[in-house]
Amino acid sequence: MSSLQLFHILVAGHIATGLVGLLSFWVPVAAQKGGQRHRWWGRIFVRSLLATGVFAVGISLVTLSDPLGTHPKLLEHPQLSDPVVITAIFGWMMLYLAVLTINLAWYGSECITHRRAHAGHRRWYNLLSQLLLLIAAVLVVYHGWQAEQALMLGISVVGFATVGTNLVFMLASRPPRNAWQFEHLKGLIGAGISVYTAFFAFGAVRFYPDLALYPGYWAIPLVVGLALILRYRLQLMRP
Repeated sequence: MSSLQLFHILVAGHIATGLVGLLSFWVPVAAQKGGQRHRWWGRIFVRSLLATGVFAVGISLVTLSDPLGTHPKLLEHPQLSDPVVITAIFGWMMLYLAVLTINLAWYGSECITHRRAHAGHRRWYNLLSQLLLLIAAVLVVYHGWQAEQALMLGISVVGFATVGTNLVFMLASRPPRNAWQFEHLKGLIGAGISVYTAFFAFGAVRFYPDLALYPGYWAIPLVVGLALILRYRLQLMRP
């Protein structure tokens, strides 16, 4: 099997699971929090995003092993034809977004699992998830700087902020009683931001390649997601 064939198989799986995540995201957002529909669709959302992230990891690794062979259509693009740029954006940045999506989806789910036993957040695999995201963020900064891609430097901030805020909550000896609710929402809405960003950006490459590097295009899911997080934060702060 060629690298391009494997790449297409992984992309097909990524799109299939990602579409489920993209659509199911809005049901728990709109549904009554804690209700049966919220919980049922929330589980579908988490599982689909974990699968989407795993497929994205595979896509990024195949790209890193053969950047030109997996993206032959970009060879004629004036900005994206450089193998260094292809490796940076479609290899390292894709890997970073995959790890970010997995981290946020898992973290948001764990906030429910350990809402009555906070120490569970300090299990080795939860801490390892933060370390892997930190490494991925550092790598995206390094390779973004090497490829002179400011977008990669900017998007790394999300990863560093995620690790920092996650650890503050996870390592707290006695977090506020309802802090897990906000962390749960932050994690899963953040995962939604991540997967929408990846689909908007990398999906644009196939139809409008110039949009793939346009910061305003990347900012749309972030602005919508942050607005949702702020809305729920204010709701939880009400007496």
